[in-house]
Amino acid sequence: MILKGETARLFDLTGRVAVVTGATRGIGYAIAQSLGEAGARIIVSSENEIDCNNACEQLADLGIDAVPLVCNLAEEEAIDHFVVGVVHKFSVIDILVCNGGIEGPVGPMELAPETEIDRVFAINLRGALRLTSRFIPRMADAGGGSVLLIGSIAGLRGNKAIGIYGLTKAAIAQLARNLAVQWGPRDIRVNCLSPGLIDTDFAKAIQAHETAFARRMSLTPLRRMGAPQEVAAAALFLCSAAGAFITGHNLVVDGGTVITDGN
Repeated sequence: MILKGETARLFDLTGRVAVVTGATRGIGYAIAQSLGEAGARIIVSSENEIDCNNACEQLADLGIDAVPLVCNLAEEEAIDHFVVGVVHKFSVIDILVCNGGIEGPVGPMELAPETEIDRVFAINLRGALRLTSRFIPRMADAGGGSVLLIGSIAGLRGNKAIGIYGLTKAAIAQLARNLAVQWGPRDIRVNCLSPGLIDTDFAKAIQAHETAFARRMSLTPLRRMGAPQEVAAAALFLCSAAGAFITGHNLVVDGGTVITDGN
C-alpha cells in the first residue's frame, strides 16, 4: 500500500534531520530505518565507530542518507563533542531520538555494585538529560521539533531482576513529561515510547530459558514478542506530523503485557 494525499503528508519527513542514539542495532536501527524511509536524513550514533559505519552502509543500501557520529553517552565531554559535530554538519536538527541505553546489573538491587549503578544512570538517564538539554534549545530557536525518549515497561511495574534499569526508565518517562511542559510553548513535542519484550539481542537471555520465556509469553495477550519494526512504526508516528498534537505521552508497545492480571 502506498500512502497518498494528506495521510502521506502527515508521515513525510523529507528535509528533516534526525539524531538517533543507540542506532546501530535492534530498536534503534529500526527507528533510524523508519525515519529514513520517511525521508529524514539520519545521524547514526553509538559508542562504537565501526558499528556506526556499518549501520550507515546498511541504511545507504536502502537509499537512506545516514551519517555516522560516535558518542559515549556516559561521558559529558563526549556528548558536548557530539553536539558540536552535529551542529557543524547540519546546523540544526528536527528530531532527537534518545534510544541509547544498557541493561546493567541483574538481580537484587542491594547487591548491585555502585560502579555499575552509576554507569546505568549515566548512560540511560543522564545521557538523555544532557542530550535534550543541549539540543532542545537549538531546536526551539529554529522553530520547533520532536523529541522521543525510549523507555521500557520495566519503568511501569516492579521488577526483581532489572530493578536499576527500571528506575532509569521510569525517570525517562518523567523526563519526557517535564520537558513537554517546559518546551511545549516553543513548539517542541517530547514523548516517551516504552516497549515490552522485543525480538532483539536484549531479549536473548530470557529466550534462552524455555520455561521462563513460555511464562512471559503467557502473560502477554498477543502471545508473542514484538518486532523492532513495530516499535519503529510507533516512533515514526510520534516524530512526524501524524502525532503533532501529542506531547508528554508514554506510548506503551508491549502486546498488552502491562494490562494483564497474571492469569
